[in-house]
Amino acid sequence: MPAPRQRADAVRSREAVLDAAEELFARSGPAEVSMNAVAAAAGVGKGTVFRAFTDRTGLLQALAERRSAPLRRAVAEGPAPLGPDAPPHERIPAVLDALARFKLDNQSLHLALEESGVSSPYASPSYTWWHTTLRDSLARCTDAGQAGFLAHALLAAVRADLIAHLATVERLPFDEIRNRLTAFVHSVLPDTPRA
Repeated sequence: MPAPRQRADAVRSREAVLDAAEELFARSGPAEVSMNAVAAAAGVGKGTVFRAFTDRTGLLQALAERRSAPLRRAVAEGPAPLGPDAPPHERIPAVLDALARFKLDNQSLHLALEESGVSSPYASPSYTWWHTTLRDSLARCTDAGQAGFLAHALLAAVRADLIAHLATVERLPFDEIRNRLTAFVHSVLPDTPRA
């Protein structure tokens, strides 16, 4: 069943809220911005923000979805190494590398999402999409029963809090993080693809 169509003014209001949140977050970071401030900057009532996004986590998730749309398109439809036709041994490390870069580039947003604690990150539509994408690629080169667990384990390696810890506390350059991530991915993949 297709999702119900939103009224044009609701779509405009939603986009105005996302634009305002982008601008405010760029100045202060997501942790410092209230829903009231976002509503005021968007020129809408606080109720409009809550109707569109339910809560702060919903707003953060929508913003993350908006920012990640080009990457998700490249993974869903693009050419190798990210695209669906790439061999799993090329695609899986490439997808995780791109996702790690995206989390680093959008660190404050993803840290705010991970720290929100309102609901399980494993239940979010974004996590489900990334998990399904990795699971399906993993199922092409390993036991299908193990693919789901491996997808979770690999996604844990690109959590924003881990990337931030490695970059700021352990002071690893991003190229070193990428190298270690790639080595980890290859250590859990079988040596040869399944026939």
